[in-house]
Amino acid sequence: MKNIVNVLIFSILSTFAMAQASVYDFTAKKADGKTISLSEYKGKVLLVVNSATHCGFTPQYMELEAIYEKFHDKGFEILDFPCNQFGEQAPGSIAEIQQFCTKFNITFQQFDKIDVNGENEHPLFAYLKSQKTFEGFGDDNKAMCDLMNNMLKKQHPDYMETSDIKWNFTKFLIDKDGNVIQRFEPTADMSKVEKAIEKLCK
Repeated sequence: MKNIVNVLIFSILSTFAMAQASVYDFTAKKADGKTISLSEYKGKVLLVVNSATHCGFTPQYMELEAIYEKFHDKGFEILDFPCNQFGEQAPGSIAEIQQFCTKFNITFQQFDKIDVNGENEHPLFAYLKSQKTFEGFGDDNKAMCDLMNNMLKKQHPDYMETSDIKWNFTKFLIDKDGNVIQRFEPTADMSKVEKAIEKLCK
């Protein structure tokens, strides 16, 4: 019975998210506890990412900050959502996560910890997944892609068939009109992410 209820709740949340017109219809709690409307980012190019502090992809914080500094003056923002759902690699409070991130000198916006999959997933991520589904890990880093594929096959045999976020540092690129343009898996070469951002910032 509990499983049925959970499925119904997840279905309702997903339906609600997909009924939204754009990312601007959602709200999110910032790291300081203040809830804001994402309509504040209208007219901006956005990169939404689910992050973790103890992950093999955590050094991407440095590359993300470099990209942010390069394009911020051209209307670019990064919205960072820490998530502890993948290997429990974002432990601790949001304050502790922010303290950890000082080593990367990040200056882009961090939000409170959230879930990105399952019955408690944030509606924003339900919407993003409805717009851009999982299409594989690509071939930018074959060794890492093989590692991810082998791990997920064991944990979730049907992982290729769902739009779920697969791991930390999945990214969604959104244009100035609120359209979800592209989904980047954590294995995507950051130079490709940067080029896609640069194109939208022109």
